[in-house]
Amino acid sequence: LQVGTTRGNPVLVQQFNTAQQDLNRLSQDIGEMNKLSTGVSSDSTLASFLTESVRAAYKVSGAVDEDHRQLAILEDEVDQTVVLIDRLHREVTEDVRRQSSWIGAEQRNLVQISAGIRQGESLGSSLLDAAVTGRGPGANQVASPADTAGRRPLVVIRFDRPNVPYQQALYTAVSRALETHPTAVFDLVAVAPSAGGSARVAINTNKAKRHAEDVKRALVEMGLPPTRVAVSSKTLAAAKTNEVHLYVR
Repeated sequence: LQVGTTRGNPVLVQQFNTAQQDLNRLSQDIGEMNKLSTGVSSDSTLASFLTESVRAAYKVSGAVDEDHRQLAILEDEVDQTVVLIDRLHREVTEDVRRQSSWIGAEQRNLVQISAGIRQGESLGSSLLDAAVTGRGPGANQVASPADTAGRRPLVVIRFDRPNVPYQQALYTAVSRALETHPTAVFDLVAVAPSAGGSARVAINTNKAKRHAEDVKRALVEMGLPPTRVAVSSKTLAAAKTNEVHLYVR
């Protein structure tokens, strides 16, 4: 992919499918680790109950010194077990967190690779790596359509021929925008020519909207959260063909 290849290269598709299967197996391992964590948590609860029971046994009347000596030994062993169980629980929990984070990152990478295989070239790292999500002010912004009058589009894609190769240029522009403003949201506008009568305008508007949805789908495949993109449409006298404009804010 780095040097370019045919679209949908079957060798790369097979390698991608193998990688996806391997990652799915690792995801199943996470499920088993979660079960282990639940089991350890139950053991911790039982160990705490045993500790309280041993301590309560000291207050039982009728005991002799030997009974208390044996209880002290048992209490020490239970306390050591509690420490071991707590340590195991922390380690398993941390392993689950670390593995889940890694698998999530690799899943995003595979989505990016899948888009690259379809295009026959590598688009780069996931846009999610550049977009701030879940942290800091504005990190969870949800885009809603905004007025784009007087604003300069970040990208203009003209669909004046079949299979317009816009993906790499789109990725580069959005990636750079996110490097500058990690919490940026985007307006994706389907633009149709206003000339040609109402029937022609309606047909072009529908085509432009479909193009805009395709572009949004490409952005999501590149890793951009779908909530960061607001889609709208308009007609434009200056447009000679169906276009999609992308604005950043």
